[in-house]
Amino acid sequence: MGYRIAVVGATGNVGREMLNILAEREFPVKEIAALASRRSLGTEVSFGDKTLTTLDLDTFDFSGWDMALFAIGSDATKKYAPIAAKAGCVVIDNSSLYRYEHDIPLIVPEVNPDAIYDYKNRNIIANPNCSTAQMVVALKPLHDRARIKRVVVSTYQSVSGSGKEAMDELWNQTKGMYVPGQEVAPSVYPKQIAFNVIPHIDVFLEDGSTKEEWKMVVETKKIVDPMIKVTATCVRVPVFVGHSESINIEFEDFLDEDEAREILREAPGILVVDKREPGGYTTPVECVGDYATFISRIRQDSTIENGLNLWCVSDNLRKGAALNTVQIAELLGRKVLKKG
Repeated sequence: MGYRIAVVGATGNVGREMLNILAEREFPVKEIAALASRRSLGTEVSFGDKTLTTLDLDTFDFSGWDMALFAIGSDATKKYAPIAAKAGCVVIDNSSLYRYEHDIPLIVPEVNPDAIYDYKNRNIIANPNCSTAQMVVALKPLHDRARIKRVVVSTYQSVSGSGKEAMDELWNQTKGMYVPGQEVAPSVYPKQIAFNVIPHIDVFLEDGSTKEEWKMVVETKKIVDPMIKVTATCVRVPVFVGHSESINIEFEDFLDEDEAREILREAPGILVVDKREPGGYTTPVECVGDYATFISRIRQDSTIENGLNLWCVSDNLRKGAALNTVQIAELLGRKVLKKG
């Protein structure tokens, strides 16, 4: 028994991480295929102690395959995901293409697992934006207790969220700062990212917000509760991996910080590190490679009647992308396909 799994975009950062996590979590794989575009054809990628050679996505037959984990961006997904879905292979897509379509489930397994059954609508499941994924893991158990009215979030997002070229740009700009004449001009980002922060992720919208901020609003409503009001400011910071968020929450009912801390300690997918002393919190460097969403700095907000502040950190390549995708695959297998 086991599943036939295709990883689409297996040579990219997220695709490689999907393969790593499938192996780490001992996902019941009967057969696995690493798919890539023709320019990456024949590239070798690791899957546990095995080495896989990438196959041509353009000619791959998805018939008879159980799941396809997509990590290739919206344009390519728009072409290939319907082909896989029509062939009977369930698509779990990491791009933003399908997140906002009413008949496609948008899932974070710790938050809305029952949405998995809606995959039958189009044989496609969407994975949320990286910044949304970690935030809703923290919000859901608190919302169940005291009902969230409003969330104000500021994000501090690593460059890996923009891909390998962005990571290279940060590295090269940092080196260039110390070598006269070797400064590196911005290419991926509109301004220098080394030793700087950029309050601009994705395109600007008419109301002055960016699309990344809009995503956090819309996705939180779809995953947790459409009545929650969300306002976000999303910022790119000179960190290679790991997104951080400062979250202010206003509740309908009073929730004491100590009770909130205990609720979060018991919640799935969360690790609370909250000591009121130097170093008694989690930073992006410390979350890299970990499955958990880390919560720190839990404290009452005295400026409103029912408010809390907290600090949220997670590996964006894992919980924000590859890990959540694999968790969706596990959920699909456990609740629906049942071949494992």
